Amino acid sequence: MTKAYAQHGDAAGTFLGHPKGLFVLFFAEMWERFSYYGMRALLIFYLTKHWLFSDSESGVIYGAYTALVYITPVLGGYLADRWLGQRKAVAYGAILLTFGHFIMGFEGDGGQDPASLSIFWLALAFIIVGSGFLKANISVIVGQLYPRTDVRRDGAYTIFYMGINLGAFLGSLLCGYLGETYGWSYGFGAAGFGMLLGLIVFIWGKPLLLGRGEPEDPAKLAQPVMGIKFEWLLYIIGLLAVGVCWWMVQNQALVGTLLGVAGAALVLYVVFTAVVKLPPHDRDRIFAAMFLILGSILFWALFEQAGSSLNLFADRYVDRAGVPASVFQSLNAGYIVLFAPVFAALWTWLGRRGWEPSAPAKFGLAMLQLGLGFFILKWGAEAAGLENATPVLFIFLIYLLHTTGELCLSPVGLSAMNRLAPAHMASLIMGTWFFASATGNFAAGLIAAATGSEKASGEGAGKALVLDVYGTIGLWAIGFGVLVIVVSPLIKKLMHLDTLRDAEDLAGESELAEPQGAGVHPEPKGA
Repeated sequence: MTKAYAQHGDAAGTFLGHPKGLFVLFFAEMWERFSYYGMRALLIFYLTKHWLFSDSESGVIYGAYTALVYITPVLGGYLADRWLGQRKAVAYGAILLTFGHFIMGFEGDGGQDPASLSIFWLALAFIIVGSGFLKANISVIVGQLYPRTDVRRDGAYTIFYMGINLGAFLGSLLCGYLGETYGWSYGFGAAGFGMLLGLIVFIWGKPLLLGRGEPEDPAKLAQPVMGIKFEWLLYIIGLLAVGVCWWMVQNQALVGTLLGVAGAALVLYVVFTAVVKLPPHDRDRIFAAMFLILGSILFWALFEQAGSSLNLFADRYVDRAGVPASVFQSLNAGYIVLFAPVFAALWTWLGRRGWEPSAPAKFGLAMLQLGLGFFILKWGAEAAGLENATPVLFIFLIYLLHTTGELCLSPVGLSAMNRLAPAHMASLIMGTWFFASATGNFAAGLIAAATGSEKASGEGAGKALVLDVYGTIGLWAIGFGVLVIVVSPLIKKLMHLDTLRDAEDLAGESELAEPQGAGVHPEPKGA
């Protein structure tokens, strides 16, 4: 630990062995996820039951929306890295999200009313862009609280991930119940209040962040450009992005094109930078990060059936004993709150004995569990009979296996992106990680569209079609998981974990408020 870091840590103190700022970020992200997942639990039903879109249309809209949520962190991460700093970007994103969630409370008369639909698309656009400013950057601030080789990093991200999922659990449970029982506006309104609380917590806890995530050049933000402060010009760019997303979410095919073109350009840029500008070990670490990023696409494409096709499956084909289907969206988050401490302790226990699987091996284990979950649901539903309701036990089991798979991939992936990225590429790499999630979410929408029950005719045919799709994607998940485990030693070698070290000073301490890149430090001068 560096001297400067220790001085900052002593000034603010710690809680449970971690900087207090971690828990500010924990609660801010908890309320943000309350709002996001509370709305998400209701969205597929809102599309099919209120706006009367078909299953296939709803799946594609859902996929395009969630994809855009994960694309915009590239913009938010870039503006934060270059000018705004992560803290201002997170605060602005929280404001946009609060506005968007409250607009969702306006439901109009339903059906295909163009005026009401336009307001609905606008609400989604505010949530998309707000997430873009908040998601990648709040994760970056977590990393900034720790030196690069600090053994607490994986534990910190697991604690942070618990905050995400505590919010998701409460949001899905409360907003889902209110929305399906009392009316859509009640569910979406509760999500809006949750986001407002997240904004308040983040503003209140600023002193505990120890100056992390501040803008690189505050004077630059104060300079006038075209008659207004440059900082406000950046916020206007965010509002323009809202307009673009309002149009894009209505034209879902263009989202797929954007993902293909922009994704290829982003990967090529990152690889080109790694080959041309980085020393050999940093270059290899970028290659390892790109392998993990590309591998995560398939995981999210299958995992994100939860909010779309699996949500509809629970509504139509599962014996729920009168419980609203959206409430089952809380299972994944509830399991994570229960099992995240177990996994954090397990990785620590294995690590002390030299037995901990590498990050790539954990990715492979995640895919195996994902595929097994689909097979268990398929077996349980077929054993009960296609004409009979599927026992709710199998919904609990698929979410359990998908959750343990997620715990092997998502918090580990967040930590790996921060650890492997050079300081000046930190938010870009984190944005690329979320961009892969965007691609996976869009693919998830296409898979969900393929399960649309209107494509099947006859008793039990809709259920059979869904189960056939689940059997196919489960097989792909298991096959890919085996492949990743086989090649994991090679990927681990590219990570060069033995040569990671901290700089003599934290990044930014020798310059004017330069933001530290995701908690990773540049090599010392002359190294």
